[in-house]
Amino acid sequence: MGANICGTREEETITRNMDNVRMQAWMSLVPPALWDIPLYRLAIPGSHNAITYCLDKKKKSPVDSTQPEMLQMADKYMSGVIRPFIYNWAKTQEESVTAQLDCGIRYLDMRIGAKPNDPSYSLYFYHGFFTTETVEKIMLEIREWMDAHPKEVVILSLSHFLGLSNQHHIRLLDTIRQVFRSILCPRMGAPTLRKLWSSGHQAIVTYEDVGIVSRNKDIWPHITYWWANTFEPKDLIEDFESRKKQGRPGGFFVAGINLTATPKYIGKNVHRSLKDVVKSTNPELHGWVKLQVPGGNSRSINIVAADFVTESEFAKIVVSLNVKLKPRRD
Repeated sequence: MGANICGTREEETITRNMDNVRMQAWMSLVPPALWDIPLYRLAIPGSHNAITYCLDKKKKSPVDSTQPEMLQMADKYMSGVIRPFIYNWAKTQEESVTAQLDCGIRYLDMRIGAKPNDPSYSLYFYHGFFTTETVEKIMLEIREWMDAHPKEVVILSLSHFLGLSNQHHIRLLDTIRQVFRSILCPRMGAPTLRKLWSSGHQAIVTYEDVGIVSRNKDIWPHITYWWANTFEPKDLIEDFESRKKQGRPGGFFVAGINLTATPKYIGKNVHRSLKDVVKSTNPELHGWVKLQVPGGNSRSINIVAADFVTESEFAKIVVSLNVKLKPRRD
C-alpha cells in the first residue's frame, strides 16, 4: 500500500508536530511516520529558476540567446534602458540559495549556460542574463549548507543547457562530484528519508540529458515539470486540474505555480515587475496549493515550485501538506 489520507489521532499528532517544525530543518524534524515514505510521495517545496537573484544586469555579460533578437540588438545600443527592463521580468528569486534552503526549499530548478566566446569553460546560471556567480561557487554554497544540516536532502535539477559543449558537460559532472563527493546520492528505486540518512546521502542531482544519465549512475533522470504557460492563475489551476485527471507521473514530478507573462502584457506594464505580479496572485495560487494532497494517489502532488519563495509562507504551506499522509504499511 502507498501513502493515504488519514483522519485519526495519528494525523492529529503529525499535524501538531509539523506546526512546530523549523523550516531550515524540516526534514530532520518530521515525525517518524514519514521516514519510510518515498520522497516522490512527500510534498516538497521548490524554487523555480532558483539562481536568478544574482543576474548580471550590468553589461558584463550579454542578453542570453533565448531572448527575442530585438532585445539582444537593443541591448547593444540602449543597454541603460533595456537591461533594467529585462531584469525586472527575468528575476524570479529575491534571496540567495542559502536563504531559500533556510526557508524550507528542497528542490532547486537550475538552468545552466556557458557564455559565448568564453575560453575559460566556466559555467553560469541564466535567465535573460547570465549570473555573476559561477555554478561551482553556488554548488559550494549548497554543500556548505548541507554540511550544517546533515539530515536535509536537496534535489538539484540541472536543465535548459545553453551553449554547453561536451567539454562543458564533462566539467559540470566533475564539479558535481568534487563538491558533493560522498553525499551525492546514486539512483535508487524508492528514496526515503530513512534510507538517505542511513547512507549519508543528501544531494540528488537530476540532469536534462538522457545520454549522460544513462552513462552515470550517480545522476538521476530529468524530473517532469508541469508548466501551464499562462499568466492567469485561474488558467494555471484549470490546466493542473486537467493534468491530475490523467494521473501523476510515477516518480518525482513538479507542479510549477510560476506564471508566464506575455510580451503584450509586459509591454503594457513596463514599470512593473514579475515580483509585483507574483505578490498579487499568491493568494489564489497558494489557496490551490493548500487543497492538494501528496502521496501515491493518481491525483496526488509531489514537488511544488514557485517564484520568490522567500517572500511568503509558500514553503511552509507545502510542507504542511504532509500532515495528510499516513505511514506505509507494506
